[in-house]
Amino acid sequence: MFRKIGRLFVIKTRWEAYMIIYALALGACARGVHYIEQYPGVGGKLLFLACTGAVFLAGAKILDCLKYEAKEREAEQRA
Repeated sequence: MFRKIGRLFVIKTRWEAYMIIYALALGACARGVHYIEQYPGVGGKLLFLACTGAVFLAGAKILDCLKYEAKEREAEQRA
């Protein structure tokens, strides 16, 4: 039962990864807007860029992991 529930939280396809990255980007932009409102000027803009930059890094890592896991599955099937 726990395995079935656990599989819901595993990213299996690139489409799922893109949807998660999009959700992360929406949240980061919303947080960035709050930072700009709280800290007007350069400080708020830098915090906004930090939020969106984190999404770029996380998205790249998610997509790289999908490629790695696909290669790993292919290697297991060959063996």
